[in-house]
Amino acid sequence: MEAHCVLQPWKRYVSVFILFSATMNTLSAVTHYSIPEEMEEGSVVANLAADLGLDVKTLSRRKMRLDIIANKKYLDVNKETGELYIVEKIDREYLCASKTATTCFLKLDATIENPIRIFNIELEIMDINDNAPSFRRDSIHLDISESTPTGERFSLNNAVDSDVGTNSVKTYYLSESEHFNIEVQTGRDGSKFADLILKKTLDREEQAVHNLILTAVDGGVPARSGTANIIVRVLDTNDNAPQFEKDNYNINIMENYPFGSLVVKLNATDIDDGTNSDIVYSFSLYTSEKAQGTFSLNPTNGEIRVKEMINYEDFRIYDMEVIATDKGTNSLSGQCKLTILVTDMNDNHPEISIKSFQSPVKEDIAVDTVIAVVSVSDKDSGDNGIVDIRIADKLPFALRESSDNYYELVVSEPLDREKVPEYEITFTVTDRGSPPLSDNETMTLELLDVNDNVPQFPQSFYTIPVMENNAPGALLSSLTAFDPDLHENQYLVYFIIEKEIVNTSMSMLFSINPENGNLYALKTFDYEIEKEFLFHIEARDSGVPPLSSNVTVHIIIVDQNDNTPVIVSPWRAHGSVVEDKIPRSTDKGSLVSKVIAIDTDSVQNSRITYQFLQVTDATLFSLDQYNGEIRTMRMFSYRDPRHQRLVVIAKDNGDPALSATVTIKLSTVETAVKAYSDMTEVPLEYDIFSDINLYLVIGLGSVSFLLLITILVTCVLKCQKPMLNKAAPPSRNSVISDRNSTIADSTLVSNDAYWYSLFLAETRKGKLVVRQPVPKAGSRYIVSSLPRSTGLTETSDSAASTLQGSTTTGSSSS
Repeated sequence: MEAHCVLQPWKRYVSVFILFSATMNTLSAVTHYSIPEEMEEGSVVANLAADLGLDVKTLSRRKMRLDIIANKKYLDVNKETGELYIVEKIDREYLCASKTATTCFLKLDATIENPIRIFNIELEIMDINDNAPSFRRDSIHLDISESTPTGERFSLNNAVDSDVGTNSVKTYYLSESEHFNIEVQTGRDGSKFADLILKKTLDREEQAVHNLILTAVDGGVPARSGTANIIVRVLDTNDNAPQFEKDNYNINIMENYPFGSLVVKLNATDIDDGTNSDIVYSFSLYTSEKAQGTFSLNPTNGEIRVKEMINYEDFRIYDMEVIATDKGTNSLSGQCKLTILVTDMNDNHPEISIKSFQSPVKEDIAVDTVIAVVSVSDKDSGDNGIVDIRIADKLPFALRESSDNYYELVVSEPLDREKVPEYEITFTVTDRGSPPLSDNETMTLELLDVNDNVPQFPQSFYTIPVMENNAPGALLSSLTAFDPDLHENQYLVYFIIEKEIVNTSMSMLFSINPENGNLYALKTFDYEIEKEFLFHIEARDSGVPPLSSNVTVHIIIVDQNDNTPVIVSPWRAHGSVVEDKIPRSTDKGSLVSKVIAIDTDSVQNSRITYQFLQVTDATLFSLDQYNGEIRTMRMFSYRDPRHQRLVVIAKDNGDPALSATVTIKLSTVETAVKAYSDMTEVPLEYDIFSDINLYLVIGLGSVSFLLLITILVTCVLKCQKPMLNKAAPPSRNSVISDRNSTIADSTLVSNDAYWYSLFLAETRKGKLVVRQPVPKAGSRYIVSSLPRSTGLTETSDSAASTLQGSTTTGSSSS
């Protein structure tokens, strides 16, 4: 007999079924209980002792116990109360893993002793919704071609739930998607599964991956759910052609771009995938060979690089078409147009071309005359091709633009070949690029000479000293003129401009070499006759018409010591000894005699000094070395010889010095004869005729013509005496010039006797008398008187003066 009882109504989940068997003594009936899984530990299932009809008090003594199942003790009996309680949580899914079993039982045996009895206990574990549905994998991967038609179904992995019955998977839900939905299916075993259905065509290029969420929900209360990610990868098909970023590319590059330099990197994209997106670049047939020869195209990466020299002046625009082709089965392609504009670079130097050039030109070419035409050019463009031309600022030329890029070179200032015989004209052309480039061209302009310069002497006045006694034909000087002209305009001819001096032509005295200007003397000059010459020399070129200039030449005859002093006092005839008498009573310091010598040389050569060469008694007489006066140094004594011999030498100051001597024999007399110093000055015109001596006899023997001359000279002297008294410093006046022929205090004489008489008369007056021969006048002389105190040094210049006036010739007697 079986009994089904619900024990412990306070435990709503526990139901116990007790089965009794009357036929068995030791094996008790089966007691059945039903409990939910996952009850808490300590929870009471039922009062086992009461259900089995056992005395609670005897449970400990009879050692009541429960079997251990699978090493686990899920239940136990409280021996004090007889209650069956939970020792360890019971997991139905653990105990009954098989999904096919709809019920899950835990069978136990309760044993007691004294007597031994075994009770069968069957505990049904009731399922509760303690497990959520789950998928075997968290992600479900699907590969679907973008060409798949709509309505296509794709099976999905179903979810599992350990629970059974209504607690198992009941349905599925799909996250929102415009391309997919699901359809839930029920299997033969009652399990639920879902199919994924394509409801809209896929486009991989639009969305390559679709991420969906599939949710499985059980039927428990409350319901539990589990999810899985569905990753749909859209498989590509070659349905898109490659596309460039732009349809047209305009690229500017500089000319002379380096070889291998990157011009542009073309980027074509294909939104397909895999080989469908692999692109190959190439030039189309519309791309010229010139462009393909100048630029290279990398077929893999689309880089266009320079592979030949780019010259703006040769090619300025390159048009190309580039095709991008994918590697799909049915390949698709796209294209773009590429325009490469070459930017000019200032890489060409400006050029200059001489179109016309006139050289040589005459130096008198007119101002503003065109002498050259040049053109300029530059292959560059813009500012790089604008050319400026210039020449040096200091040149007497100017540039004038005649037409586009043509310029004329004109004369801007008068030219002078003598200053600049030729010009190096450099044309410099510069463009306006940055940095600017330039070039230059140089041409030489030669100037032809024009006879526009007169010959020029280095000096305007030449003073040429000529030593007297020169050899005829001696070179005096070279008077060379300079003419800066060329060729025949430079060839000079020299002439002496004729001038007569005292009926003598200059060409008779001097000669000049017409080619080189060497001046020669044609005769020997005597300073005592001719002291200077003044004339002009002309230099004339050979140009047409000839030009000339002249220069003044002053020839100065330089004196040479070529004249020996001549002793004129005391006078002696033909070198004879001079004899004179002197009173023995002559006082100390009395003038005994006076030696006078003249030298027709000049300056130093005419300076005369006097010395005793021999003297009988050196203590008796003294000689003044400058004026030649012989005076007594003491009075005569009876011991002194009666005759005294004095030898006086007159020496000039030349080098070498020349000299003359005179011997004076003095005889002392006892008669009272007045000394020269005490003589009464008698007028010259009376003394000459009152002194009856040997000289008067000789003078009376002169011809009547000379007597006439004497009377004329005497008259001139008488007329000039008052003028002499008024003269400032006493000087010797014997200069006769061609402008004034007056003879001052001088007498023209030709008779020796007359001369000596004049000398004695003037000497007594305390004057110095000198006589000079008249040039070109035979034996005529100029007699000049000077004050007594005047030395010879003061009169040497005038004593050598040249007579240049006309005189009357006459005969002379010796």
